[in-house]
Amino acid sequence: MKVLIVGSGGREHAIAAAVARSPRADQIYCAPGNAGIGQIAECVPIGAMEFDKLTAFAKEKAIDLTIVGMDDPLVGGLVDEMEAAGLRVFGPRKNAAILEGSKAFSKDLMKKYHIPTAAYENFDDPQEALAYLETAKMPVVLKADGLALGKGVLICQTLEEAKEGVRTIMEDKKFGAAGNRMVIEEFMTGREVSVLSFVDGRTIKIMSSAQDHKRALDGDQGLNTGGMGTFSPSPFYTDEVDAFCRKHIYQATVDAMAAEGRPFKGVIFFGLMLTEDGPKVLEYNARFGDPEAQVVLPRMKNDMLDVVEACIDGRLDQMELVFEDNAAVCVVLASEGYPVSYEKGFEITGLENFADKEGYYCFHAGTKAEGGRIVTNGGRVLGVTAKGATLQEARTNAYAAAEWVHFDHQYMRHDIGKAIDEA
Repeated sequence: MKVLIVGSGGREHAIAAAVARSPRADQIYCAPGNAGIGQIAECVPIGAMEFDKLTAFAKEKAIDLTIVGMDDPLVGGLVDEMEAAGLRVFGPRKNAAILEGSKAFSKDLMKKYHIPTAAYENFDDPQEALAYLETAKMPVVLKADGLALGKGVLICQTLEEAKEGVRTIMEDKKFGAAGNRMVIEEFMTGREVSVLSFVDGRTIKIMSSAQDHKRALDGDQGLNTGGMGTFSPSPFYTDEVDAFCRKHIYQATVDAMAAEGRPFKGVIFFGLMLTEDGPKVLEYNARFGDPEAQVVLPRMKNDMLDVVEACIDGRLDQMELVFEDNAAVCVVLASEGYPVSYEKGFEITGLENFADKEGYYCFHAGTKAEGGRIVTNGGRVLGVTAKGATLQEARTNAYAAAEWVHFDHQYMRHDIGKAIDEA
Protein backbone atom coordinates (compact mmCIF):
# COMPACT_ATOMS: atom_id res chain seq x y z
CA MET A 1 0.00 0.00 0.00
CA LYS A 2 1.32 3.46 -0.95
CA VAL A 3 0.59 6.14 1.67
CA LEU A 4 1.02 9.93 1.42
CA ILE A 5 1.13 12.02 4.61
CA VAL A 6 0.57 15.78 4.33
CA GLY A 7 2.48 17.97 6.80
CA SER A 8 5.92 18.65 8.19
CA GLY A 9 5.85 18.61 12.00
CA GLY A 10 6.22 16.33 14.97
CA ARG A 11 2.62 15.21 14.59
CA GLU A 12 3.26 14.05 11.04
CA HIS A 13 6.44 12.25 12.16
CA ALA A 14 4.37 10.42 14.79
CA ILE A 15 1.76 9.54 12.15
CA ALA A 16 4.46 8.34 9.75
CA ALA A 17 6.02 6.17 12.50
CA ALA A 18 2.60 4.64 13.26
CA VAL A 19 1.97 3.95 9.56
CA ALA A 20 5.47 2.46 9.18
CA ARG A 21 4.63 -0.14 11.85
CA SER A 22 1.86 -1.50 9.60
CA PRO A 23 2.84 -4.53 7.50
CA ARG A 24 0.47 -3.12 4.87
CA ALA A 25 2.61 0.00 4.28
CA ASP A 26 4.86 -0.69 1.30
CA GLN A 27 5.85 2.90 0.50
CA ILE A 28 5.37 6.09 2.54
CA TYR A 29 5.65 9.60 1.11
CA CYS A 30 5.41 12.86 3.05
CA ALA A 31 4.81 16.35 1.67
CA PRO A 32 6.78 18.34 2.56
CA GLY A 33 8.09 16.33 5.55
CA ASN A 34 11.25 17.02 7.54
CA ALA A 35 14.64 15.43 8.20
CA GLY A 36 13.31 12.89 10.71
CA ILE A 37 10.35 11.86 8.57
CA GLY A 38 12.83 11.47 5.70
CA GLN A 39 14.39 8.52 7.53
CA ILE A 40 11.18 6.45 7.24
CA ALA A 41 9.46 8.05 4.24
CA GLU A 42 10.31 9.74 0.97
CA CYS A 43 9.87 13.48 1.43
CA VAL A 44 8.37 15.40 -1.47
CA PRO A 45 8.95 19.17 -1.88
CA ILE A 46 5.26 20.10 -2.09
CA GLY A 47 3.68 22.48 0.42
CA ALA A 48 0.65 21.44 2.44
CA MET A 49 -1.48 24.17 0.79
CA GLU A 50 -0.46 23.33 -2.80
CA PHE A 51 -3.63 21.34 -3.43
CA ASP A 52 -3.21 20.96 -7.19
CA LYS A 53 0.33 19.64 -6.85
CA LEU A 54 -0.60 17.26 -4.02
CA THR A 55 -3.49 15.87 -6.02
CA ALA A 56 -1.39 15.51 -9.15
CA PHE A 57 1.39 13.76 -7.19
CA ALA A 58 -1.05 11.34 -5.58
CA LYS A 59 -2.50 10.42 -8.97
CA GLU A 60 0.90 10.14 -10.63
CA LYS A 61 2.26 7.82 -7.91
CA ALA A 62 -1.02 5.86 -7.64
CA ILE A 63 -1.24 6.66 -3.92
CA ASP A 64 -3.68 4.32 -2.19
CA LEU A 65 -4.29 6.52 0.85
CA THR A 66 -3.54 10.11 1.83
CA ILE A 67 -3.53 11.16 5.49
CA VAL A 68 -3.81 14.92 6.05
CA GLY A 69 -2.11 15.84 9.31
CA MET A 70 -2.35 19.64 9.38
CA ASP A 71 -5.26 21.95 10.13
CA ASP A 72 -4.76 24.51 7.34
CA PRO A 73 -5.23 22.11 4.39
CA LEU A 74 -8.18 20.44 6.13
CA VAL A 75 -9.96 23.75 6.75
CA GLY A 76 -9.01 24.84 3.23
CA GLY A 77 -10.68 21.84 1.60
CA LEU A 78 -7.84 19.53 0.52
CA VAL A 79 -9.92 16.43 1.32
CA ASP A 80 -12.73 17.66 -0.95
CA GLU A 81 -10.32 18.35 -3.79
CA MET A 82 -8.60 14.97 -3.55
CA GLU A 83 -11.90 13.09 -3.25
CA ALA A 84 -13.18 14.91 -6.33
CA ALA A 85 -10.13 13.54 -8.17
CA GLY A 86 -11.11 10.00 -7.16
CA LEU A 87 -8.46 9.67 -4.43
CA ARG A 88 -8.85 7.97 -1.06
CA VAL A 89 -8.08 10.41 1.74
CA PHE A 90 -8.38 10.52 5.54
CA GLY A 91 -9.56 13.69 7.21
CA PRO A 92 -12.71 15.82 7.44
CA ARG A 93 -14.10 17.63 4.42
CA LYS A 94 -14.08 21.41 4.46
CA ASN A 95 -17.66 21.70 5.75
CA ALA A 96 -16.76 19.48 8.74
CA ALA A 97 -13.28 20.90 9.40
CA ILE A 98 -15.04 24.17 10.25
CA LEU A 99 -15.39 22.58 13.69
CA GLU A 100 -11.81 23.79 14.19
CA GLY A 101 -11.71 26.44 11.50
CA SER A 102 -14.26 28.70 13.22
CA LYS A 103 -14.49 28.99 16.98
CA ALA A 104 -17.74 30.95 16.55
CA PHE A 105 -19.23 28.03 14.60
CA SER A 106 -18.16 25.46 17.20
CA LYS A 107 -19.49 27.56 20.10
CA ASP A 108 -22.82 28.04 18.34
CA LEU A 109 -22.98 24.29 17.63
CA MET A 110 -22.41 23.48 21.30
CA LYS A 111 -25.08 25.95 22.39
CA LYS A 112 -27.62 24.58 19.89
CA TYR A 113 -27.06 20.94 20.86
CA HIS A 114 -26.58 21.52 24.61
CA ILE A 115 -22.95 20.36 24.69
CA PRO A 116 -21.32 21.70 27.88
CA THR A 117 -19.01 24.67 27.26
CA ALA A 118 -18.22 28.11 28.66
CA ALA A 119 -20.76 30.94 28.25
CA TYR A 120 -19.73 33.19 25.37
CA GLU A 121 -20.61 35.84 22.78
CA ASN A 122 -19.36 36.21 19.18
CA PHE A 123 -18.30 39.56 17.70
CA ASP A 124 -17.57 40.89 14.20
CA ASP A 125 -17.23 44.53 15.31
CA PRO A 126 -14.44 45.52 17.71
CA GLN A 127 -16.53 48.41 19.08
CA GLU A 128 -19.34 46.05 20.03
CA ALA A 129 -16.80 43.74 21.68
CA LEU A 130 -15.38 46.64 23.71
CA ALA A 131 -18.88 47.70 24.80
CA TYR A 132 -19.66 44.13 25.89
CA LEU A 133 -16.52 43.99 28.02
CA GLU A 134 -17.75 46.92 30.12
CA THR A 135 -20.37 44.63 31.69
CA ALA A 136 -18.44 41.36 31.56
CA LYS A 137 -17.08 39.60 34.64
CA MET A 138 -13.29 39.37 34.72
CA PRO A 139 -11.21 37.42 33.93
CA VAL A 140 -12.36 36.64 30.39
CA VAL A 141 -10.96 34.65 27.50
CA LEU A 142 -10.60 36.19 24.03
CA LYS A 143 -10.32 33.85 21.05
CA ALA A 144 -9.55 34.71 17.45
CA ASP A 145 -12.20 32.92 15.41
CA GLY A 146 -9.94 31.30 12.81
CA LEU A 147 -6.74 29.24 12.80
CA ALA A 148 -3.85 30.83 14.68
CA LEU A 149 -1.36 27.98 15.24
CA GLY A 150 -2.73 27.40 18.73
CA LYS A 151 -1.76 30.93 19.78
CA GLY A 152 -4.91 32.99 19.13
CA VAL A 153 -6.22 32.80 22.70
CA LEU A 154 -5.73 35.56 25.28
CA ILE A 155 -6.61 35.21 28.97
CA CYS A 156 -7.30 38.69 30.33
CA GLN A 157 -7.40 39.36 34.08
CA THR A 158 -8.57 42.99 33.96
CA LEU A 159 -10.89 45.14 31.84
CA GLU A 160 -7.91 47.11 30.51
CA GLU A 161 -6.13 43.88 29.48
CA ALA A 162 -9.30 42.68 27.75
CA LYS A 163 -9.72 45.94 25.83
CA GLU A 164 -6.10 45.76 24.72
CA GLY A 165 -6.73 42.15 23.67
CA VAL A 166 -9.64 43.18 21.45
CA ARG A 167 -7.41 45.76 19.77
CA THR A 168 -4.63 43.18 19.35
CA ILE A 169 -6.90 40.58 17.75
CA MET A 170 -9.45 42.61 15.79
CA GLU A 171 -7.72 45.90 14.96
CA ASP A 172 -3.98 45.18 14.91
CA LYS A 173 -4.71 41.74 13.39
CA LYS A 174 -1.87 40.06 15.27
CA PHE A 175 -3.28 36.70 14.17
CA GLY A 176 -4.17 37.87 10.67
CA ALA A 177 -7.58 37.10 9.17
CA ALA A 178 -8.22 34.71 12.08
CA GLY A 179 -9.11 37.85 14.05
CA ASN A 180 -11.84 39.12 11.72
CA ARG A 181 -14.29 37.55 14.17
CA MET A 182 -13.74 36.98 17.85
CA VAL A 183 -15.25 34.96 20.67
CA ILE A 184 -15.38 36.35 24.21
CA GLU A 185 -16.08 33.64 26.75
CA GLU A 186 -16.17 33.17 30.49
CA PHE A 187 -12.96 32.10 32.17
CA MET A 188 -13.17 28.53 33.42
CA THR A 189 -10.96 27.00 36.07
CA GLY A 190 -9.95 23.37 36.49
CA ARG A 191 -7.67 20.75 34.98
CA GLU A 192 -7.24 20.69 31.22
CA VAL A 193 -7.35 17.32 29.49
CA SER A 194 -7.00 16.46 25.80
CA VAL A 195 -8.87 13.51 24.32
CA LEU A 196 -8.29 12.36 20.73
CA SER A 197 -10.85 10.29 18.85
CA PHE A 198 -11.38 8.53 15.54
CA VAL A 199 -14.71 9.26 13.83
CA ASP A 200 -16.38 7.73 10.76
CA GLY A 201 -19.34 10.11 10.44
CA ARG A 202 -21.55 8.19 12.87
CA THR A 203 -19.36 6.20 15.26
CA ILE A 204 -16.70 7.66 17.55
CA LYS A 205 -13.88 5.70 19.21
CA ILE A 206 -11.89 7.38 21.96
CA MET A 207 -8.08 7.19 22.13
CA SER A 208 -6.04 7.53 25.31
CA SER A 209 -6.22 10.86 27.15
CA ALA A 210 -3.34 13.33 27.31
CA GLN A 211 -2.43 16.67 28.86
CA ASP A 212 -0.55 19.43 27.04
CA HIS A 213 1.63 22.26 28.37
CA LYS A 214 1.00 25.37 26.26
CA ARG A 215 3.05 28.06 27.98
CA ALA A 216 6.65 28.60 26.90
CA LEU A 217 8.27 28.63 30.34
CA ASP A 218 8.32 26.58 33.53
CA GLY A 219 5.44 27.06 35.93
CA ASP A 220 3.06 27.81 33.04
CA GLN A 221 4.69 31.20 32.53
CA GLY A 222 5.48 33.00 29.29
CA LEU A 223 3.65 33.15 25.98
CA ASN A 224 1.27 30.58 24.53
CA THR A 225 2.96 28.13 22.17
CA GLY A 226 1.87 25.25 19.97
CA GLY A 227 2.77 22.98 22.93
CA MET A 228 5.97 22.47 24.93
CA GLY A 229 5.29 18.90 26.01
CA THR A 230 2.59 16.46 27.01
CA PHE A 231 1.87 13.25 28.85
CA SER A 232 -0.55 10.35 28.45
CA PRO A 233 -2.74 9.13 30.00
CA SER A 234 -4.02 11.91 32.25
CA PRO A 235 -4.61 10.71 35.82
CA PHE A 236 -7.33 13.36 36.08
CA TYR A 237 -9.35 11.71 33.31
CA THR A 238 -11.24 9.32 35.57
CA ASP A 239 -13.86 6.70 34.72
CA GLU A 240 -16.49 9.13 35.98
CA VAL A 241 -15.24 11.90 33.69
CA ASP A 242 -15.10 9.45 30.77
CA ALA A 243 -18.68 8.29 31.33
CA PHE A 244 -19.97 11.90 31.45
CA CYS A 245 -18.08 12.90 28.29
CA ARG A 246 -19.24 9.85 26.33
CA LYS A 247 -22.84 10.66 27.18
CA HIS A 248 -22.87 14.46 26.89
CA ILE A 249 -19.92 15.48 24.68
CA TYR A 250 -18.34 12.90 22.35
CA GLN A 251 -21.27 11.23 20.62
CA ALA A 252 -23.31 14.43 20.96
CA THR A 253 -20.71 16.30 18.88
CA VAL A 254 -20.63 13.64 16.16
CA ASP A 255 -24.45 13.54 16.05
CA ALA A 256 -24.64 17.36 15.95
CA MET A 257 -22.29 17.56 12.96
CA ALA A 258 -24.29 14.89 11.13
CA ALA A 259 -27.55 16.72 11.91
CA GLU A 260 -26.06 19.90 10.45
CA GLY A 261 -25.29 18.10 7.19
CA ARG A 262 -21.58 18.14 8.00
CA PRO A 263 -20.72 14.49 8.75
CA PHE A 264 -17.27 14.33 10.30
CA LYS A 265 -14.77 11.67 9.23
CA GLY A 266 -11.28 11.83 10.66
CA VAL A 267 -9.89 12.78 14.05
CA ILE A 268 -11.66 15.04 16.55
CA PHE A 269 -9.48 16.44 19.30
CA PHE A 270 -11.52 17.42 22.36
CA GLY A 271 -9.88 20.03 24.58
CA LEU A 272 -11.68 19.66 27.91
CA MET A 273 -11.75 21.64 31.15
CA LEU A 274 -12.64 19.64 34.25
CA THR A 275 -14.59 22.30 36.15
CA GLU A 276 -16.44 22.14 39.48
CA ASP A 277 -19.62 21.89 37.40
CA GLY A 278 -18.30 18.93 35.40
CA PRO A 279 -16.32 18.57 32.16
CA LYS A 280 -16.79 21.30 29.55
CA VAL A 281 -15.40 21.73 26.02
CA LEU A 282 -12.65 24.33 25.71
CA GLU A 283 -12.05 23.75 22.00
CA TYR A 284 -12.27 21.29 19.15
CA ASN A 285 -9.49 20.46 16.72
CA ALA A 286 -10.15 18.59 13.49
CA ARG A 287 -6.92 16.55 13.52
CA PHE A 288 -4.36 14.89 15.79
CA GLY A 289 -2.93 17.21 18.41
CA ASP A 290 0.70 18.24 18.31
CA PRO A 291 2.42 17.14 20.56
CA GLU A 292 -0.44 14.91 21.83
CA ALA A 293 -0.01 12.55 18.86
CA GLN A 294 3.59 11.93 20.01
CA VAL A 295 2.43 10.31 23.28
CA VAL A 296 -0.85 8.72 22.12
CA LEU A 297 0.11 7.01 18.84
CA PRO A 298 3.21 5.18 20.20
CA ARG A 299 0.90 3.53 22.76
CA MET A 300 -1.76 2.43 20.22
CA LYS A 301 -1.64 -1.31 19.49
CA ASN A 302 -3.93 -1.20 16.46
CA ASP A 303 -2.67 -1.13 12.89
CA MET A 304 -2.98 2.56 12.00
CA LEU A 305 -4.03 1.82 8.43
CA ASP A 306 -6.81 -0.52 9.55
CA VAL A 307 -8.31 2.16 11.79
CA VAL A 308 -7.99 4.92 9.19
CA GLU A 309 -9.67 2.83 6.51
CA ALA A 310 -12.48 1.88 8.89
CA CYS A 311 -13.14 5.60 9.39
CA ILE A 312 -13.21 6.27 5.65
CA ASP A 313 -15.52 3.32 4.96
CA GLY A 314 -17.93 3.99 7.84
CA ARG A 315 -17.25 0.74 9.70
CA LEU A 316 -15.49 2.04 12.78
CA ASP A 317 -18.14 0.32 14.90
CA GLN A 318 -16.42 -2.95 13.99
CA MET A 319 -13.08 -1.81 15.45
CA GLU A 320 -11.86 -1.91 19.04
CA LEU A 321 -9.09 0.54 19.87
CA VAL A 322 -6.44 -0.99 22.13
CA PHE A 323 -3.71 0.93 23.96
CA GLU A 324 -0.73 -0.30 25.94
CA ASP A 325 -1.17 -0.33 29.71
CA ASN A 326 1.66 2.12 30.30
CA ALA A 327 2.42 5.83 29.98
CA ALA A 328 4.35 8.24 27.76
CA VAL A 329 5.81 11.72 28.21
CA CYS A 330 7.00 14.08 25.46
CA VAL A 331 9.40 16.96 26.14
CA VAL A 332 9.73 19.53 23.34
CA LEU A 333 13.21 20.88 22.59
CA ALA A 334 12.72 24.36 21.15
CA SER A 335 14.80 27.17 19.72
CA GLU A 336 15.57 29.98 22.15
CA GLY A 337 13.17 32.86 21.46
CA TYR A 338 10.24 30.66 20.37
CA PRO A 339 7.36 31.47 19.92
CA VAL A 340 8.40 35.01 18.88
CA SER A 341 11.72 34.98 16.98
CA TYR A 342 14.59 32.53 16.82
CA GLU A 343 17.59 31.58 14.72
CA LYS A 344 17.74 28.48 12.50
CA GLY A 345 20.45 26.33 10.96
CA PHE A 346 22.19 24.92 14.04
CA GLU A 347 23.48 21.36 13.76
CA ILE A 348 21.69 18.76 15.90
CA THR A 349 23.94 16.13 17.45
CA GLY A 350 23.20 12.90 19.32
CA LEU A 351 20.21 11.75 17.27
CA GLU A 352 21.88 8.36 16.78
CA ASN A 353 21.35 7.67 20.50
CA PHE A 354 17.71 6.87 19.79
CA ALA A 355 18.46 4.10 17.28
CA ASP A 356 16.97 0.75 18.29
CA LYS A 357 16.12 1.93 21.84
CA GLU A 358 12.79 0.35 22.76
CA GLY A 359 10.28 2.82 24.18
CA TYR A 360 12.24 5.96 23.20
CA TYR A 361 11.39 8.24 20.27
CA CYS A 362 12.73 11.48 18.84
CA PHE A 363 10.04 13.08 16.69
CA HIS A 364 11.29 15.85 14.42
CA ALA A 365 9.25 19.04 14.20
CA GLY A 366 11.46 21.83 12.84
CA THR A 367 14.44 20.14 11.18
CA LYS A 368 15.95 19.77 7.73
CA ALA A 369 18.81 17.86 6.15
CA GLU A 370 21.64 20.10 4.96
CA GLY A 371 25.00 18.99 3.62
CA GLY A 372 24.91 15.61 5.31
CA ARG A 373 23.89 17.15 8.64
CA ILE A 374 20.52 17.64 10.32
CA VAL A 375 19.95 21.24 11.40
CA THR A 376 17.27 23.24 13.19
CA ASN A 377 14.56 24.71 10.98
CA GLY A 378 11.80 25.91 13.30
CA GLY A 379 10.71 27.03 16.75
CA ARG A 380 9.78 23.63 18.06
CA VAL A 381 12.66 21.44 16.87
CA LEU A 382 12.29 17.98 18.43
CA GLY A 383 9.79 16.09 20.56
CA VAL A 384 11.61 13.63 22.81
CA THR A 385 9.15 10.93 23.89
CA ALA A 386 9.68 8.05 26.28
CA LYS A 387 7.42 5.35 27.66
CA GLY A 388 7.38 3.97 31.18
CA ALA A 389 5.34 1.60 33.31
CA THR A 390 4.04 4.67 35.17
CA LEU A 391 3.78 8.36 34.34
CA GLN A 392 6.56 9.13 36.81
CA GLU A 393 8.85 6.58 35.14
CA ALA A 394 8.00 7.87 31.67
CA ARG A 395 8.77 11.41 32.81
CA THR A 396 12.15 10.35 34.22
CA ASN A 397 12.94 8.49 31.00
CA ALA A 398 11.90 11.41 28.76
CA TYR A 399 14.08 13.93 30.59
CA ALA A 400 17.02 11.51 30.55
CA ALA A 401 16.59 11.07 26.79
CA ALA A 402 16.39 14.83 26.28
CA GLU A 403 20.04 14.94 27.38
CA TRP A 404 21.05 12.66 24.50
CA VAL A 405 20.64 15.37 21.87
CA HIS A 406 21.92 18.92 21.57
CA PHE A 407 21.82 21.99 19.37
CA ASP A 408 22.90 25.58 20.01
CA HIS A 409 20.33 27.95 21.58
CA GLN A 410 18.19 25.04 22.73
CA TYR A 411 15.65 25.37 25.52
CA MET A 412 12.93 23.25 27.09
CA ARG A 413 10.56 23.25 30.02
CA HIS A 414 11.70 21.24 33.03
CA ASP A 415 8.27 20.65 34.54
CA ILE A 416 6.43 18.66 31.86
CA GLY A 417 4.19 16.23 33.68
CA LYS A 418 4.87 17.74 37.09
CA ALA A 419 1.09 17.75 37.67
CA ILE A 420 1.31 13.95 37.74
CA ASP A 421 2.66 14.18 41.30
CA GLU A 422 -0.49 16.04 42.36
CA ALA A 423 -2.86 13.33 41.08
